[in-house]
This record gives sequence, structure tokens and C-alpha cells, in this order.
Amino acid sequence: MPQTIRTQTLTIAYETHGPADGPPVILLHGFPDDIHAWDAVAPVLGEAGHRVIVPYLRGYGPTLLHNPFIPRTGQQAALGQDLLDLMDALAIPQAILAGYDWGGRAACIVAALWPERVRGLVSATGYNIHHIASANTPALPKDELRLWYQWYLHTERGRAGLAANRRDFARLLWRMWSPNWAFTEATLNRTADSFDNPDFVDIVIHSYRHRYGIVPGAPAYDGIEARLAQQPPITVPSINLYGQIDGVRPATSNDPAAAHFTGRYRRIVIPGAGHFLPQEAPQAFIDAIRELAG
Repeated sequence: MPQTIRTQTLTIAYETHGPADGPPVILLHGFPDDIHAWDAVAPVLGEAGHRVIVPYLRGYGPTLLHNPFIPRTGQQAALGQDLLDLMDALAIPQAILAGYDWGGRAACIVAALWPERVRGLVSATGYNIHHIASANTPALPKDELRLWYQWYLHTERGRAGLAANRRDFARLLWRMWSPNWAFTEATLNRTADSFDNPDFVDIVIHSYRHRYGIVPGAPAYDGIEARLAQQPPITVPSINLYGQIDGVRPATSNDPAAAHFTGRYRRIVIPGAGHFLPQEAPQAFIDAIRELAG
């Protein structure tokens, strides 16, 4: 059973591995996924002596907002603040952060805005902080096609579809984004239970609408969003893991994210891997975290 801890906004559910006095590592899942993404990573790091924390993000699993009246926001600033609040609640002054998709965004935000709290960063697909001001600049049609699910979720039909078909939605995205990942229905069903969170649909819809400026963010996060709009550099030691055939953003020969990293940095492209790297290439995360732990 997961443990829980209360922050100002959330009761965050999380699992732990390893000794309580080990060097902390926080592993952050993405959409549509949950903490089981790290099942092949977290125990290995725990056995190696790390204090490993694997939280459910807002809107997933047992993690719940306290106040029924505050906006169910999925904006990037909220994800970053949630991670910082978790570290404060657990009395973690500094940690290695590793994440992908939504979790990678939270990790990048904390690394960029509060670098003193981050010993090292492992980020899938690099610099995951949205630049909302340029979000509506069209991409090439082949790249726009990969974002069909985002345009779908901008509609009320999409909201209803996500609410009615949460498992089917996840199954389709898993297959499209990681075509070489031979997951089982049991794996999907174990994770998809987290999508029954009462705030899941509202938070997902808000996330994909806010990043294009379609809906406003919560006023409580205006200050963080203003800082993120400046696209702050990430100065902490960082490793960017990239799936070669990521169905959202496949790897390119160049590294457009590199300009945002001003500290020690390198990119590793993983052949044949897609979007869900912790399941597809767990050893790559383990090795990257061990390297940053030094």
C-alpha cells in the first residue's frame, strides 16, 4: 500500500524503496501512466542504497486535492509546485529527479527554478517546459498528426470520450507512442486503475488546453508561469534520455533541447525505444541516475 503525505494543496500518495537515510531519488511518471512505470527501476535503486520516492501525480491514483472548490488545474506550474511541496513535506533538501512526459516536466521545472534542490536531472526528451506564447505556431503536418489526442481533448467530445474510455485511450496511446513495447493487458489494467481518480479527467483536460492558451491557469500559479515563460535554463547536471521511435517526439539527428542546458549535459538516444522509457529501457534510467549520483 502506498504511503501518503499532506501538502498545502494535496494528499500525495507515494511508494518508497531503499533506506530512509539514503541519497534521495524521486521518480515521476507521465500521462497516461502511473507509478508502476518505475517497477523495474525503483527497487534496483533502493537495493543500491538510494532513498527512492515514487509519487502519484495530481489526478492519478490515491493522490487527491484537499479543497473541492479550487480549480482542477493540470498546468505545468502546478506540477512543478507539487513536486517542490512533496520535497518540503518529506524534508528532502536535495534529490536526483528523473521523469518523463508530465513527470519530466515537473522535474525540469524544479531543476530550472530551484536548482539548489536538485543534485541531478534525468529527463526523457530533454527540456520539457512549455513555451505557451509560441504553442500555436503550426508544425509540419506529419508532426501535427502525432498530436491528434491533444486537439481531441480540446473539444467537449474529447472530454466525454476520455471520461468514458480511459483504459482504451491509454491502450491506444501506449501502442502508438511505443510501438515496440509488448505490454500485456494485465500491465495496462494495473495502471489504468489510477485513471479512476475523481479529478483525472478535469486535470488532463485542463493540462492540454492550458498549454495552448485556451483556458486560463489558476491565479495561485501565475508567478511560476511568468518565470517559465522566460524559458529559464537548466544549470544542474543533466542526462537526456530519448527514445529513437518516440511516437510523440521521435529523436532527431540534432539536439534542439541542448541549448536550454547550461550545466553538464548529454543526450542518449535509445535505439528501438519509444515514449514509455522506464518500461522499455529501465537500465538506461538506472545507469543515468547512478552516473549523476557519482
